[in-house]
Amino acid sequence: MLQVHQIREHKEQYIQALSKRGIDAKTELEKVLEVDETRRSSQAKLDETLAESNKFSKEIGMLFKSGKKEEANALREKTTELKEQSKALQEQLNNAEEELQKLLYNIPNVPHESVPAGTDENDNEEVSRECDIPTLDEGSLPHWELAKKYDLIDFELGVKVTGAGFPVYKGKGARLQRALITYFLDKNVESGYTEYQVPHLVNEASGFGTGQLPDKEGQMYHVGNDDLYLIPTAEVPVTNMFRGDLLMQNELPITCTGYTPCFRREAGSYGAHVRGLNRLHQFDKVEIVRIEKPENSYAALDSMVEHVKNILRELKLPYRVLRLCGGDLGFTAALTYDFEVFSTAQDRWLEISSVSNFETFQANRLKLRYKDENGKNSLVHTLNGSALALPRVLAGILENYQTPEGIKIPEVLVPYCGFDMIS
Repeated sequence: MLQVHQIREHKEQYIQALSKRGIDAKTELEKVLEVDETRRSSQAKLDETLAESNKFSKEIGMLFKSGKKEEANALREKTTELKEQSKALQEQLNNAEEELQKLLYNIPNVPHESVPAGTDENDNEEVSRECDIPTLDEGSLPHWELAKKYDLIDFELGVKVTGAGFPVYKGKGARLQRALITYFLDKNVESGYTEYQVPHLVNEASGFGTGQLPDKEGQMYHVGNDDLYLIPTAEVPVTNMFRGDLLMQNELPITCTGYTPCFRREAGSYGAHVRGLNRLHQFDKVEIVRIEKPENSYAALDSMVEHVKNILRELKLPYRVLRLCGGDLGFTAALTYDFEVFSTAQDRWLEISSVSNFETFQANRLKLRYKDENGKNSLVHTLNGSALALPRVLAGILENYQTPEGIKIPEVLVPYCGFDMIS
């Protein structure tokens, strides 16, 4: 959530930056300032009225003690009027604060200066790529056919149990999935991230805290009777563990990792690009989250990008890194790098990670602050990234490591799997 005083000081700059998202934010930002002016005016009048009422109350007591009953009763009538005024002003203030909050909740984050303008994924910038794309033998198969051939994943059984987008992993497919989760967690812990096991359901405040609500309300599974939401990513519960906290400088940075299943209702289209593991309603992901001092957050973002690169290097998967354009940037992000693995069998790139800096956007919603070197309470910067999302990593492994004899297991995963070939 943007800060009102920053909008006031940098309105034109924000309008220009938000235009990278294809948004003309002038009207919305001016409305924010207008409502905030009403809020500030109401607050000033309310403070003045309460102060006057308190002053009269003290005078009434003194007048009664002095035997000046008529003067005391006259002042009492004034205090009654002031109380009615205070009540009306408090209601006006509450309405202004509520309207201001709603306005701010619906304005996305301001893109970082390095974010390119653009409307969709076609305008994203490739910043790097590594690994040679393997040459597969004739007759190579996409992962959904490999999963069926080697009895690794049963998509039809998932439909029977739940519905489309909820696969069942079997045998070596389940073991490979578990191996990837453990490997990702181990890599993160080795890099200094503290592992957490977190709830898979969150309350509404947590959804608002990290920005999934109200922006992605239709994409989240809602448990109506309990007013809870199934998490779309571990970012939500992990970051919300620190909601409302005031941190000391020596506590920063905070680095967390966690594995969770992720649940997303987002409707998908039909076709090969969403077949198999390409798009699911439930999938597994290992997440990394950082809470940083503002001056350190972009160096931290670079380190997160390098961390994901190192994992993909060990897996020996061909990948590229994209800087998202304004039109493809998530609602809460100031800057995002997407990682994509090349699926040789599908002849296309598959997104497998997003690494983002939210600057103070989430922290302002979370009321997450730290005491800076001047003793002032300041907002932190929050960051998160997938390290990694499993479905498309698994798809990339199945497709890129297939041979006429079977599917080789990346060398780094063999100790975790207990086997080196699926045949």
